[in-house]
Amino acid sequence: MKFKEHPRGLMVLFFTEMWERFSYYGMRGILTLFLIAELSSGGLGLDKPTAGAIYGLYTGLVYLLALPGGWIADRILGQKRAVFWGGLIIALGQFTLAIPQVTTFYIGLVIIIIGTGLLKPNVSTIVGELYPEGGARRDAGFSIFYMGINLGALVGPLICGYLGENINWRLGFSAAGFGMLLGLLQYKLGEKHFGTAGDLKESARAQKGESIKMLFKGLGLTVAIILLFIFLHTTNIFTITLNGFAQFMGILIVGIALLFFIYLFLFGHLTTTEKKRTFVIFLLFIGAALFWSGFEQAGSSMNFFAKELTNRNILGLEIPASWLQSINPLFIIVLAPVFGSLWVWLSQRQKEPSIPAKFGIGLLLLGSGFLVMMWAATYTMDGNKVSPMWLITTYFLQTCGELALSPVGLSSITKLSPPRYVGQMMGTWFMGAALGNLIAGLIGGQFEALPLPELFGGVALFTGGAGLLFLLFSKPIKKLTEGIN
Repeated sequence: MKFKEHPRGLMVLFFTEMWERFSYYGMRGILTLFLIAELSSGGLGLDKPTAGAIYGLYTGLVYLLALPGGWIADRILGQKRAVFWGGLIIALGQFTLAIPQVTTFYIGLVIIIIGTGLLKPNVSTIVGELYPEGGARRDAGFSIFYMGINLGALVGPLICGYLGENINWRLGFSAAGFGMLLGLLQYKLGEKHFGTAGDLKESARAQKGESIKMLFKGLGLTVAIILLFIFLHTTNIFTITLNGFAQFMGILIVGIALLFFIYLFLFGHLTTTEKKRTFVIFLLFIGAALFWSGFEQAGSSMNFFAKELTNRNILGLEIPASWLQSINPLFIIVLAPVFGSLWVWLSQRQKEPSIPAKFGIGLLLLGSGFLVMMWAATYTMDGNKVSPMWLITTYFLQTCGELALSPVGLSSITKLSPPRYVGQMMGTWFMGAALGNLIAGLIGGQFEALPLPELFGGVALFTGGAGLLFLLFSKPIKKLTEGIN
């Protein structure tokens, strides 16, 4: 589908998300490597379980705060303003990381978490509002939008990874901050093309005062969590407590999600049709959590694999380990138009797979990628290094799985959500990603504790099994979404 057939506002959001993802993935590409790097090289000198827990907490909380970020946009700011202020906070956080102090590093992580939680769900919501008619055209629009995400994810690790690994870690973090500022500049110049998409709804304006009071109560809890995080770092039991805290956060995410869906069913004044669609969103939440628990190991276990067990010498030069994280977005850029056109082509012939079927396909492809990693790991048991083609093959399979699941999932949430809860429902999608990211960090921390064939094989078993279940029950799940294009 051609760009000219889409709203002009889509390209503004394309570049906004591109620069935000440049910032996020550029920083994420070097995060665990910086955490385990020796103090003499400017790193923090932490062990892998601790680095994995920090990675999991950071990436998990980034997506967890998408729920309150969606709420703030729905009730107080509107999506347009939420995206802008979120971007400013992200840039501030990235520059805070660049300050050569341990305490400010963790404060910078917290700032980025808050900013991303405010920006991430709301930029996707605006994309959905640009297509009020829904249908395959909206799916194609999300696929184009997803190309912007992955263009930033491609370039970010290349630039920030080179600067961080080869010159100075803090310089890599600074580059991520400047990228976010560039995204904000073009956003302000082009937001006129959104029309009314992303504006605060009239029904929310009447209750804005009460919403602000609730927000300040929530800020009190946030400050308490920040103080607890800093306290954990300053105590001698930091490593043990941090891993326990990461596990607790996983339980908390599951609990919050369950309570939110229960609240909607009991007190959300949903119609019977809305309840059916909300139940489907809950199932997609579970599928997304399982998918991201494997996929997001790109920044943990597979980053360690690239650093320590992959032969990265190309033409006599050793490339940074973080560069291999650009393989996935490169495949996305090449394959996203193919998948977008494929869905439209199948839709025109009434053969397009249903939403749950696409989730099943995505999970099966992810699981097959980890089978490849399990096979590769058998050749490294004696400390031998393997070809980067193992990782490249894995990223190819995972990319195909991602394209079957992720952009379709984003679009499905905007279509299935009750209109008055769309921002918060988008937040639940990112809560699934939060849980998955947290699990990915904890699994990655076991890189040296478990035999790698066992580690990667276990992930393949769980994700592939979930994919089979989605395919098995795709027809009854599809019946709950009747009336959705």
